[in-house]
Amino acid sequence: MRRTPGDTAWFRSARFGMFIHWGLYAMPARHEWVKTNERISEADYDRYFRHFDPDLYDPRDWARQAKAAGMRYAVLTAKHHEGFCLWDTQYTDYKSTHTPAGRDLLREYVEAFRAEGLRVGFYYSLIDWHHPDFPIDMLHPRRDDPDARRLSEGRDMRRYAQYMRDQVRELLTNYGKIDILWFDFSYGERRGEGKDAWMRGKGAADWEADALISLARSLQPEILIDNRADVEQDLWTPEQYQPLEWLRHPETGEYVTWEACQTFSGSWGYHRDESSWKSPEMLIRMLVNTVALGGNLLMNVGPTARGYFDRRAEAALRVYADWMRYNARSIYGCTMAEPELLNCLPADCRFTQSEDGTRLYLHLFAYPYAHVQLPGLAGKVEYAQFLHDGSELRFTEGHVEHFSVGAARQDGLLVIELPPVKPDVPVPVIELFLK
Repeated sequence: MRRTPGDTAWFRSARFGMFIHWGLYAMPARHEWVKTNERISEADYDRYFRHFDPDLYDPRDWARQAKAAGMRYAVLTAKHHEGFCLWDTQYTDYKSTHTPAGRDLLREYVEAFRAEGLRVGFYYSLIDWHHPDFPIDMLHPRRDDPDARRLSEGRDMRRYAQYMRDQVRELLTNYGKIDILWFDFSYGERRGEGKDAWMRGKGAADWEADALISLARSLQPEILIDNRADVEQDLWTPEQYQPLEWLRHPETGEYVTWEACQTFSGSWGYHRDESSWKSPEMLIRMLVNTVALGGNLLMNVGPTARGYFDRRAEAALRVYADWMRYNARSIYGCTMAEPELLNCLPADCRFTQSEDGTRLYLHLFAYPYAHVQLPGLAGKVEYAQFLHDGSELRFTEGHVEHFSVGAARQDGLLVIELPPVKPDVPVPVIELFLK
């Protein structure tokens, strides 16, 4: 099933969203894949279910922090690979209402984020290590059990595919308008080796993806859906790397609507002892790099088991809040600069451009001394200023205005004068008003 992408205009204008990975795995606090990484049995993993009680969960605070950080939409893991559901589903007892939490945590998220004017999305795992009909494979926690093959016999993917459709119907019926449905993920090309040759990954046919997606679109015609059910849809989703160019369709070569999903550290779920947290400069650069190539950034937060963002996550969100407060104009409604303008880009800088083409934003990853030189932009700029404070930046054309520089001119050269001290922002932005 392939389709022409729907109306992604709001999505491309928003440019920045919050991913939230939250489930029982916040309790062991050792990565969201802890169940399979450590081959934890159902009986042992059940202790997290019995004790899950996020007494400090306040999605209104989550929503306020997301909005302050400049994020305009959010996607929460309604169900991750462990199979635990954050809503009061009628199709399994493995849900938040049957834990000490005792309530529909998903509904509270929806209401809180909508109240802050943010668009709402659901992540739904196609993988389910708890469901009795999900066959054991090379990613399953029971893959190394001596009797894994016997345990997998009789499991029926057709029943599991129906279970997914039933749950997606709930999600898209009981919570009002949902803007994004984020499926995750397909691995149909994977095969077991040696004694595990009987194991195989799962893809579109296993998920009955065409029926699943058709159901979603029948219930929410305007919803945006990613391509991880192994069927091309609205969004392409590179994960944990920075593309170097705008993603293109592999068959037509056309630009696609894409969204990079990234983490503050090396884990999606809350990881107490993980230490590879990104610097403020890197956080800002990742956002700028993404928009400069026509994409969106979906930045992840992993709440604690008690339901709050820990101090490291809050500090990272404040980095975005402080920078976006003054520089959001270079992100919202912006995209990759026109090709002829990219030829003017200095080293260690990135351009974004307003979609109407009237403003060009130069992001200074490395702050140059005294001047920034832009070949080919002479005669095209009406006014220049720092975006963070609106202070004028004077410029000359054709040459650097300095006593030690000879009289030689360079046709088309625009030279912007800079103060000697870098502004107190991780990435300064110069706003150029084009003629």
